[in-house]
Amino acid sequence: MKPIFLATVLFAVFDPVAYGQWQPQSINSDADFRGVCSVGPKVAWVSGTKGAYGRTTDGGKTWSAGTVPGAEKLDFRDVEAFSETTAYLLSAGPGEASRIYKTTDGGTTWSLQFKNAEPNAFFDAMAFWDERNGITLSDPVNGRFQLIVTSDGGANWKAVPEKNLPVALPKEGAFAASGTCLVTRGESDVWFCTGSAKTARVFHSTDRGRNWTVSETPIAAGVESAGIFSIAFRDPDHGVIVGGDYRQPNTAGATVATTSDGGKTWTLIGHPLPFRSGIVWAKDRWVAVGTSGSHVSLDDGATWKLLDRENYNSVSFTPTGEGWAVGPKGRIAKFARDER
Repeated sequence: MKPIFLATVLFAVFDPVAYGQWQPQSINSDADFRGVCSVGPKVAWVSGTKGAYGRTTDGGKTWSAGTVPGAEKLDFRDVEAFSETTAYLLSAGPGEASRIYKTTDGGTTWSLQFKNAEPNAFFDAMAFWDERNGITLSDPVNGRFQLIVTSDGGANWKAVPEKNLPVALPKEGAFAASGTCLVTRGESDVWFCTGSAKTARVFHSTDRGRNWTVSETPIAAGVESAGIFSIAFRDPDHGVIVGGDYRQPNTAGATVATTSDGGKTWTLIGHPLPFRSGIVWAKDRWVAVGTSGSHVSLDDGATWKLLDRENYNSVSFTPTGEGWAVGPKGRIAKFARDER
């Protein structure tokens, strides 16, 4: 599902020193970035419109930018990387516009691994358990969400059998806003989140997508522009979902919920936030980003503080706490931690 974000202004008072702050990065690209993957202290990848990708191998001091040959009209909404040389890109769009590319030489060459042949499919995000085992999510076709999986590093992407595909509600779909509506954890857990239908839901599989359970959430939904946009977990039980209505990005309301039982139940936070399209666990805090700014929580989602008012689409952190956020017109920012 392809949302269109609006420029916004957020009012708040914030203390960037106490909670960390974003440091702008420079890259020779005007692409709108929606994909970001923090690999380690020195390595991160980004992806976006016009077939664009970018990479740093020195902690953000310099960024290289490139375009995947033959993909100049594609919109890479997600990037998943494992090193400075190996990365996957997912383009989102109807029919053949949904594709997966892979590089093993730092972007010097790219191989096309998957081109969607189903006209009604629209792939939204991908996630991996390890470098060889991954899963990719599409909006529903004939009433069921579409999923493809790989167990050989993308050499083959196989469709999950139809009988195992989760059933969608009328008008239900996922949002390809940040590449984070689908997330994996551990050896076999995977979750994805939805919206646009009468209720926003979270689906969970404990066997790499072969069987699914689903839970309703209190996140605002009911219109095509509203629902859950991003999901993340800090351990198998504790997670956060964020979203809202991207057409009302300044409206604070039912946009953030937490779970302590692996996603079986979800509880709205007491302090509402505006629309947010990305959420991540950042070693010792939660960081949420959106078109009107970013917030941080140091108490597991109970309360949130504004970090800044910049327009971000997505965010990614390493387990050791290095992180980047991305947005429109080549925006990349690196997270500078406080000294608590």
